[in-house]
Amino acid sequence: MYVVVAGETVLPVGGSARRTADLAGAVRELEAAEHPRWVWADGREVYPGLLSAGVRVSRCHDLALTEGLLLAYEGRYGEPRSAAAAHARLYGLPVPEDQPSAPDTLFAPEPLSAEAVAEVLADQLRRIEALPEPGRFRLLVAAESAGALIAAEMSYDGMPWRRDVHDALLTDLLGPRPVHGMRPAKLQALADEVAAAFGHPVNPDSVQQLVKAFKGAGVALKTTRSWELKQIDHPAVAPLLAYKELARLFSFHGWVWADQWVRGGRFRPEYVVGGVVSGRWATSGGGALQIPKVMRRVVVADDGWVLIVADAAQLEPRVLAAMAGDVGLARAAGEIDLYAALAQSFGGERANAKIAMLSAMYGGTSGDAPKLLAVMRQRFPKAYQFVEDAAKAGEEGRLVRSWLGRTSPPPSSRWRELVSGPEGSRAARDRGRFTRNFVVQGTAAEWALALMAVLRGLLPEPARMVFFQHDEVMVHCPISQAEEVIAAVASAASEATRLLFGATPVRFPMEAVAVSSYADAK
Repeated sequence: MYVVVAGETVLPVGGSARRTADLAGAVRELEAAEHPRWVWADGREVYPGLLSAGVRVSRCHDLALTEGLLLAYEGRYGEPRSAAAAHARLYGLPVPEDQPSAPDTLFAPEPLSAEAVAEVLADQLRRIEALPEPGRFRLLVAAESAGALIAAEMSYDGMPWRRDVHDALLTDLLGPRPVHGMRPAKLQALADEVAAAFGHPVNPDSVQQLVKAFKGAGVALKTTRSWELKQIDHPAVAPLLAYKELARLFSFHGWVWADQWVRGGRFRPEYVVGGVVSGRWATSGGGALQIPKVMRRVVVADDGWVLIVADAAQLEPRVLAAMAGDVGLARAAGEIDLYAALAQSFGGERANAKIAMLSAMYGGTSGDAPKLLAVMRQRFPKAYQFVEDAAKAGEEGRLVRSWLGRTSPPPSSRWRELVSGPEGSRAARDRGRFTRNFVVQGTAAEWALALMAVLRGLLPEPARMVFFQHDEVMVHCPISQAEEVIAAVASAASEATRLLFGATPVRFPMEAVAVSSYADAK
């Protein structure tokens, strides 16, 4: 292992610090010679600079991400997780608050020395070894840290994005690009239709004006959300729904968005590893995890290249089958279409099997869910009991953990007030639904991280992962490498399954297709 401090220092763990004016050169040299696991306080502060210098590393231990995982496990969720905070806790010093990923240099604290970083590392390794299942948690830390490398690389490499196709698509849907502060022509036309339907000017972007206008027309609305608008009969509804859809596209993926996030023919978002409490990723800019389906046609491979798009089929039910060790469910999860394999247990209807599984994992109780859940309890008792136990823990205010050890946040003080009052049963059920899904969704996120970490190591040069979303991954590679990359995806899925669950009959199929445009993948 080597400790890296942004800017100047490389320290072999257990050795003497080596200060260098060329950090990237030192890392490049050691990476080529030894392929070590690099240790740094926060990869967001170090790795982008290395990437800009043309240096990529194979492995790392990210202290900030690891500290967050450990604090949550120890019941100290939400405490500052930076390496500086961890070091202060070691010595009983005042603990600094976490800084944003790009802190104001005027007020940013001095970075830790390489020796202090090594001390934090040693403390984290001791705490991991003291856990009931340190092997699983070590895998979680390795996967989370690998995710940080992948996130930085995907932001640096970017997803292919054709600005000319994007502009043509926006022009077709909205009209020509307007001057700043004005609506596109087709959006303005819809706004005019809304106003005409009410008989007076109404700003369709103003919830207050819309609610007031509908009230004046004898229609009482609590919100102007699309699902509520679709339930009423008024001539303003159709143009308003169309306006809302196009306005969202204009705001979140329009020309101004592209000016900010698309550079050099690449969409370069900022990913946040573990940004969701379950371990799923988020973004701090660019909205990469919410690309509208209509925008997929803008994601086009370079000439002579191809996009390999792969997603895991029914990932969360398969994760449940593997965790619970339910023989019947595992047998069904040995098939490519899990729901079709389960259909016979639910009256021969695939749709019923899907409703039952989703209701078990998400706590659904509407429609036919209770009847179908009774069938699941009888046919797949271990799987049913697994999520029921997680729900009960949540209802009682206890913590739950994913397969590798990611820990759910504790209930808030407000929840504790509610649960002891007249709304107590409802508050308890709501938290039970959250913990019921946390154990499954958190483990699915771990499987996906392991998949990406393995796939990253299998990809041939110059292929690159350029997109990831929950259970879907995209690789940009030369056409000549398409078959090799597709095979690598399948191998990575198998290895991720082995790493998490060992010898399990559950299959985690990862269907991959080679396309020139993302729109052709589904």
